[in-house]
Amino acid sequence: MRGRHRRLLRLIDLSQGRPARHDARWRPSIWWGYTMRILTCSAIAACIAFSAPQLAQAQDLGSSFKRDKNTSVRERPRPDYEAVGQKAGGFTVYPRVTVDLEHNDNIYAVAAGKTSDEIWRVKPELAVRSDWSRHALGFFAGGNVIRYADNGSEDAEEFTVTANGRVDIERGSNLTGSVQTQRLVEPRTAPTSPVAAGAPVKYDLTSGSATLVKEFNRLRVTGRVDNRDFNYKDVANIAGTGVVDQDFRDRNELSYGAKAEYAVSPDTAIYATATGNKKDYDTNVATQDRSSDGYVIGVGANFDVSEAMRGDVQIGYMKQSYDRAAFKEISGFNANANVEWFPTQLTTVGVNASRSIQEAVALGSPGYIANTVGASIDHELMRNVLLSANYSYGKDAYKGVARDDKRNNFSATATYLLNRRVGLFLTYNYLKQDSSGAQKGASFKDNKLVASVALQF
Repeated sequence: MRGRHRRLLRLIDLSQGRPARHDARWRPSIWWGYTMRILTCSAIAACIAFSAPQLAQAQDLGSSFKRDKNTSVRERPRPDYEAVGQKAGGFTVYPRVTVDLEHNDNIYAVAAGKTSDEIWRVKPELAVRSDWSRHALGFFAGGNVIRYADNGSEDAEEFTVTANGRVDIERGSNLTGSVQTQRLVEPRTAPTSPVAAGAPVKYDLTSGSATLVKEFNRLRVTGRVDNRDFNYKDVANIAGTGVVDQDFRDRNELSYGAKAEYAVSPDTAIYATATGNKKDYDTNVATQDRSSDGYVIGVGANFDVSEAMRGDVQIGYMKQSYDRAAFKEISGFNANANVEWFPTQLTTVGVNASRSIQEAVALGSPGYIANTVGASIDHELMRNVLLSANYSYGKDAYKGVARDDKRNNFSATATYLLNRRVGLFLTYNYLKQDSSGAQKGASFKDNKLVASVALQF
């Protein structure tokens, strides 16, 4: 049944590409750059797209770490509206195609002289999952063809190919791994998007991870290694007379760490976690080399109180030290929290907050501290009609230069599931960014209205 929950969650989830919930908790707040891409790309597109096919976690019925006492609006099973898939031996194949039509009133994310346009997106996807009683294997391939009605220079294509698997070693013990390659497009609204670019910046992201979990009655130990390689493409400048160099952003990021959890009761566990990282930039220009080493240590608790709330709250300390002497280290308080409240079976309210160190592209700055808080509400108006709203506030404090960015984002979505093959979605998204200081970035307001239809088989 929990596998069904996850399949439906991907159909109506607003956060395309975000890490699985257990990953987000384990790796505190290092995904802020991708969160901005999520918030600003196409909220509706994300409603109905698979990210990489996540494999169901092998959990023993007697485990002290299950967190399934409560069921959110998004997770609730709706058998009449779930994709059946196509059987192929010991696997099930899930084809899907999504078509979006978006109206954007500020496609270049500028303060004055706004340009509006209509944007078409076509996203074919194919997910394959094993149906085995032990172990698991999954594959995913998806594309995103983006076409502007009047501004062809913004046209782009994206793709993602993923393979992942799980080996069940023994009761309470398993090894999971994944590899993924992507061609992505950086949104104009991203804080790292160059204002002088004549077209959106494209980049390749290749990543892999391995996670080992071992459960000893009330104690669970997790070890994880992640590797990500970024390769950014140069882009023509606005005048068309040259290029905006992006090679200085090419880098490899390696993270590794461990987490130890102790179940104080069947619905609550406390834990300690430590994660290290090493970031190596390819550039030969000293002033642009942000190579560094860092770590995050923290303590926290995860809980699932029956008919009340569930969540994960962590606090700790973070530090990033840079190879270049001119860049001072960045350190301070680290936090990551995600809590869901269930006032009724038909309504789920969520709150989240994070504080983390992120990579900068501003000249003279090694990085910035990203602070964000947010809230969401999901309501099941009918079994196949869902209403959702999300708000987030972010503040980025840059180090080494005078720059601060403040960001307000609001989105609202209506979901109508016609049957198990067809879903309709309508989303409004508002984003406002204010940048200040001598090295300030772009300030703008952006409104998007997106209508989508998803076909799944």
